[in-house]
Amino acid sequence: MIVRIMGEGQYRLDEEAAERVNALDNEAVAAVEGDDEDAFHVAFEQMLELIRTDGDHMHDDELEPSDVIVPPADITFVEAAADFTGDGLIPD
Repeated sequence: MIVRIMGEGQYRLDEEAAERVNALDNEAVAAVEGDDEDAFHVAFEQMLELIRTDGDHMHDDELEPSDVIVPPADITFVEAAADFTGDGLIPD
């Protein structure tokens, strides 16, 4: 799976990492739906960290279509409400 973090670039994730990112995506959706801003930020920051550490950062000249586009790290809770709904960023 290829994930783009807006403003940072693309990362290639193996299946195991993609599944863990999906689980954190689901946690972020639940936090938004439960109006729990603190829980959202915890899940979202863990998601970003997982992508950055377990993903292979792709070179700028290696541009491929992204399977998932993750909002930038500085997303607000209000902005997150538009992205983290239903199935979240990664459909189950």
